[in-house]
Amino acid sequence: MTSAPMTDDQSAAAKVSARDLFLGFLTVGVQGFGGVLPWARRMIVEERHWLSEVEFTDLLSLCQLLPGPNIVNLSIALGNRFAGPLGSLAAVTGLLAAPFAIVLALGMLYAAYGNSAALGGVFRNLGAAAAGLVLATAWKVAKPYIKRPEAIVVAAIAFVAVVGFGWPLVYVVLALAPISIAWVWRLAR
Repeated sequence: MTSAPMTDDQSAAAKVSARDLFLGFLTVGVQGFGGVLPWARRMIVEERHWLSEVEFTDLLSLCQLLPGPNIVNLSIALGNRFAGPLGSLAAVTGLLAAPFAIVLALGMLYAAYGNSAALGGVFRNLGAAAAGLVLATAWKVAKPYIKRPEAIVVAAIAFVAVVGFGWPLVYVVLALAPISIAWVWRLAR
C-alpha cells in the first residue's frame, strides 16, 4: 500500500504514543522475515506517516553510522523522538519480542528436522525473497535523492567500494561521510 508523499511539517505534527510505537514495531517484527527494514519503512512512511521519505532516509543514514543493527538503532531513535525514553523502550521491545519467540520456536524445529531435504529448499527460497525485498527497499530509500547529482555520485562510490572492491562498509562510510557533508555544505553556500 502506498500513499501520497507527506511534507516534513506533516510528519512533525504526528502524535505517536509509546503504545503506538510498540504495536507498530511489533507488526514489523512479525512481518520481517529476511529483514525488517522494508517493513519498517512501509509502516513508518507509507502506512502511518510518522516520517516523510526524506526524514526516514536521513534517520536511517544516521543510524547506519552507529554501531549495532540499523533497524534497532532506528527504532530507538524514532521512539525517543515521539515518546522519549519510554518510546524507545516500547519501539525496540515491539521490534524484538516476536522475532525472539519465533526464532526460538524455529530453532527447536530445525534441531528436530534440520536434515530434511524439503526444509533446505524452503530456506533457499526464503533467501531469494529476502534479497528481492532488500533491492526493493534500496530503491525506495534512494528515490528521494535521485534528482541530487551529489547524492548519486556518493551512492555510486559507496556501491563500487563495497560491492566492487569488497572494502568494509564501516571504512567506506567513515571516508564518505565527511566528503558528503563538505559537499552539501559547499552547495548550500
